Amino acid sequence: MNTFQDSNSAQSRPSDDVAFVPTRAAGLARLEAFLPLAAKHYATRRNYALGPSDYSTVSALSPWIRHRLISEEEVLEYTIARHGPEAAMAFIQEVFWRSYFKGWLEQHPSVWKGYQEELQHARDALDQNIHRRTDYQSAVRGQTGIACFDHWCHELKLTGYLHNHIRMWFASIWIFTLRLPWHLGADFFMRNLIDGDPASNTISWRWVAGLHTKGKHYLARPDNIVKFTQGMFNPAGQLARDAEALVEDCDHPFVPLNVTPTSLPSDSVHVVTAEDCTPEQVLSVTNAGTIGLRCLTTEHQSALVQSFKQGAVRDALMRQNKPYDMVETDTWADAILEASETAGTSHVATAFTTVGPIASKLAAARGPLSKEGVTLTLVPRRYDLVTWPHATKGFFKLKKKIPQILADQGL
Repeated sequence: MNTFQDSNSAQSRPSDDVAFVPTRAAGLARLEAFLPLAAKHYATRRNYALGPSDYSTVSALSPWIRHRLISEEEVLEYTIARHGPEAAMAFIQEVFWRSYFKGWLEQHPSVWKGYQEELQHARDALDQNIHRRTDYQSAVRGQTGIACFDHWCHELKLTGYLHNHIRMWFASIWIFTLRLPWHLGADFFMRNLIDGDPASNTISWRWVAGLHTKGKHYLARPDNIVKFTQGMFNPAGQLARDAEALVEDCDHPFVPLNVTPTSLPSDSVHVVTAEDCTPEQVLSVTNAGTIGLRCLTTEHQSALVQSFKQGAVRDALMRQNKPYDMVETDTWADAILEASETAGTSHVATAFTTVGPIASKLAAARGPLSKEGVTLTLVPRRYDLVTWPHATKGFFKLKKKIPQILADQGL
């Protein structure tokens, strides 16, 4: 969608407690409001999903962190300063889960490629099978007859957000009760979640299905839903009681990281995307110009999601206090070339972007840019450089390194 919607509209305000406004100021304000709850309260209440009128059990910071309007380092710094690492470790680990997902997918890129291919096959199958298409449409319209699932479907589309526990229940019901392809469910989330992240979303759906940790799947139970919604829903007799983990006939090889610290020429044009909206933390040199780029059609996401992305990029550009261009196009090479020509430089830089649609757009632009003598440099964050190497297998490997990583980051 091209239209920039007012961030204070009803669509962007899922509750009185949390308004998902796509600005850094709003993200920092939410962080400040959550900090008193980040230790014992979070550790004991985080699994309770009380609906969009009450996000008190979770941080609800993911929309801002996902687009890096606020960074993981900042969240960790503020949390540790308030509570210390031991008291807030449950929340600290949740922050590192995001890093784990990104680092793991970066080192297993065939997972994303395979997901994209299978997603297209699943879409094609909908056109060929009227029964599967009817089941799918009932699911995404919230018309399955399973009250909790249908409610969450409508909540997702209305607010652009779901509690993490709800996401697990939803994915499990989608896969094992409704018997729909997990690829379509992951795509439904990516279209509607304002914090939708290629790594977190794809790997989480695979984990529920039993593909990430092979043979270990997640089966939603009515008693668990009753407990953690405090009786709001009770799908007794409606959910699959037994199910086998899904399997796939391929392996996804480990690919070593190819990410290193990078220095920039002072005349670089800075490119801002919705993947990292605090460029001042990454591209900290005098620049020749700034351009914000956003896809128009690639991701086919909801108006609410597109609005947040657009607002986040616009906020990042406005905070630079320098002239900038906001370009919405699917031909990124042309837009970048025009910006470099206007600035009179052959150097272009942007924050390093992990596997996903934006990384693909940047990769596709490299060839045309190179032909014109323009160099595109991807600049990684130090936090990513120290966390991703530990995200090669399960989360436990990274979890063990958290104290050392915090020490290395001066936290």
